[in-house]
Amino acid sequence: MTIFKKFLAGCALALAIGAAAPAMAQATYPTRTVRIVIPFGPGGIADITVRVVAEKLSEKLGQQFIIDNQPGAGGITAARAALQGGTDGYTLALFSNGTAISVPLFKKLPFDPVKDFEPVSTLGYFDFLFLTNASSKYKSVQDLVAFAKANAGALNVGTVNVGSTQNLSAELFKSMAGIDFTIVPYKNTPDLIIATTRNDVDLMIDSYASAKAMLGDKKIRAIATSGNHRTEVLPDLVSVDESGVKGFDVTSWNAIFAPAGTSKEIIEILNKAIREVVAMPEVKKRLLELGIEAKASTPQELQERLTSDIAKWSAVIDKAGIEKQ
Repeated sequence: MTIFKKFLAGCALALAIGAAAPAMAQATYPTRTVRIVIPFGPGGIADITVRVVAEKLSEKLGQQFIIDNQPGAGGITAARAALQGGTDGYTLALFSNGTAISVPLFKKLPFDPVKDFEPVSTLGYFDFLFLTNASSKYKSVQDLVAFAKANAGALNVGTVNVGSTQNLSAELFKSMAGIDFTIVPYKNTPDLIIATTRNDVDLMIDSYASAKAMLGDKKIRAIATSGNHRTEVLPDLVSVDESGVKGFDVTSWNAIFAPAGTSKEIIEILNKAIREVVAMPEVKKRLLELGIEAKASTPQELQERLTSDIAKWSAVIDKAGIEKQ
């Protein structure tokens, strides 16, 4: 082989090695601990969901996936922390339906969940329950609607704070059912539950996880679920849509995102691993106990869900005249 041919062969080999290097690097991901920043404190639905999934991801991918709780208004603190972590795949973010609400709810959100982050996959979905006192005369959504139509403003509906998914669900219900009632916001779920057991409110809207104990004690009663189909958690419970408010659909979700610029290869590795984890029977069972239906998505499906929910809640906030924060 001439010197020139040897030179060309050497160049070709170098180029091949150079091209393969990124792929080899991605294939070994992760090689160290991965941090998932979440905008909620310990013990809530999102926190428990991501911890269940993170434990299995650690086993599957051979590196620790740890949770970094950074609660704060609109998820701002957590989003900033995730963005500061860089685009190497070792800092991820948990977003929820609340993130979609934050976009129209805040006058100036210092991050854009659509532009600043890459979607990876959903972890699970959950509905909210329409709940009454166990002794209430309202045994169905139809009962509530009939009373509200005959007595404008007399019905009291309790939710947690203004701008929460529960609170906006009440606003959406009012609009779609064509009725008028008083929405009473409480600082937290325990106060809301107490108000319901005392008959201070006629209806409360909250998650299954929040109401599970009181449902078990038969102190409150579930009359409908907020999704567009019956939930696996309470399969005999009708939906609000089935109860006559056609098209009503409120389903919350938790999902993993990565800072924009994270490589497609890393996104694919994470998506594949999450799909396998949430399909595990033990994971499905554990999450269903919290009222969550474990379900992964493609990055594109998650992106579409985020953008559609931003548009949906923006319209609800505008129509309700809720002041931006």
